[in-house]
Amino acid sequence: MWIPKPAAETFVALPAWNALYQIRDFSHRLRDIKATCCAVDLGPPTKPYEVNKDTWLINVPVPASHREEEVMVSYSIEWDDPGPFNSQLNEHHAFVNLAEILMYIPDRRSEDTSVQFTDLPVAWRTAVELASGRTDNTYVASNYDTLVDAPVEAGKFDEFEFDNGGTHFRVVVDGYNWNRRFLEEGLRRITGYELQMMGGPPFDPPLREYTFIFHIDPVVDIGAGGMEHANSDAIAMRSVDSAVQVAAHEFFHAWNVKRIRPRSLEPVDYTKEQYTRALWFAEGVTSTYGAYALARTGLWSKSQFYADLASQIGMLQSRPARKWQSVEESSLDAWFEKYDGYNDPDRSISYYNKGQIVGVMLDLAIRDATDNHKSLDDVMRRMNAEYARQGKFYDDSDGIRAAVEEVADRSFEDFFRRYVSGTDEIPYDDFLSKAGLELKIDASRSAYSAARAGLPYSISEISNPTDRQRRIREGLLHGTTD
Repeated sequence: MWIPKPAAETFVALPAWNALYQIRDFSHRLRDIKATCCAVDLGPPTKPYEVNKDTWLINVPVPASHREEEVMVSYSIEWDDPGPFNSQLNEHHAFVNLAEILMYIPDRRSEDTSVQFTDLPVAWRTAVELASGRTDNTYVASNYDTLVDAPVEAGKFDEFEFDNGGTHFRVVVDGYNWNRRFLEEGLRRITGYELQMMGGPPFDPPLREYTFIFHIDPVVDIGAGGMEHANSDAIAMRSVDSAVQVAAHEFFHAWNVKRIRPRSLEPVDYTKEQYTRALWFAEGVTSTYGAYALARTGLWSKSQFYADLASQIGMLQSRPARKWQSVEESSLDAWFEKYDGYNDPDRSISYYNKGQIVGVMLDLAIRDATDNHKSLDDVMRRMNAEYARQGKFYDDSDGIRAAVEEVADRSFEDFFRRYVSGTDEIPYDDFLSKAGLELKIDASRSAYSAARAGLPYSISEISNPTDRQRRIREGLLHGTTD
């Protein structure tokens, strides 16, 4: 780490968390930290003073004649953990979440910065959604936050590109036994639909680029999951089909949470937990739109959409904790998820799971209240216009409710009180019936199977729906309004 124009006392730090809502103390992997200065010989490197587990004081004597020079901080850090939430360096490839390995100066985070990758193995390339710097494998960003919100893949990866909806897409794949045609077709449909639905790309011109980084392998442990970033995402799955489904969720994050963002998450504090009540919307409703994108582009049949929603309901109903933990409280308690006991059905619910369900029920309620003239799509576009495009942030659930009420032109206080901040049982049939749908329960199946597979619930269309029910159902499945 090179620090230009250092102060007499300079503090450097490594984040305690990033990506996952978990304090993971990345510095526990760090060792051999040293500091040196200047082109002249000032003696051996200085060992920085450890202030706390994440912060060090650099106090290298710099003569006045060399104040314009740089202090260099060097250290070792070891990562070889698979998955989009970690970093990995081995003989096969490197995948790096930069916040996990790059230090920062707490009071200089807003300054422009760069990262360079040197001594790469023969035939290795790098891929990262940042502007190229002065030489190969050097990348620049306007500040530290932007720099570390761009994961890096290095190795002998495959790659293809396409343009869609005013955006240039780069697809980087480190994988085995994957089908390019299937992956590209899926990504084209998903990105095209979500860009069109949200009124165009959120990425700043002139770049308007987005990078998908995929790890796909049916055999090797690649750490399943997906992680969103402002201009890219990283997805690790065992099959292309699963990777496409995760991409539908992760790409929608380019709006929801990366730009349509709760005030409680701003600015990022890398040193401690950052609490928000809005993860049910930022993550759960993003899952709603992941399912919508798959259904509305034809990648899922309507039966698959119904089955997925029924399985989400089954999972929620199998958790006794739904009776006492609200989806807002689940959002606040996200920082407990690293503890195994917290995830027990008697202890907690998932803001992903209930948030996705609440998103669909809210959509049905808006469509019903407006005779299918407005929908949750309109809420997302309004929040995009009022917050993301103006660089503003919303006030957790209160901000979401305000946008819903503006769109629907009526109060949704009861809905939010009962199903978002409260723990009332969701009357599924009351909501589903608005679209001519009904929830069925297979009483012969156990609650255990419900917890594992989303059973014994199923959703089906009722016989002889009214014209109004049919219009709302078609609107839900195809994203249309009257």
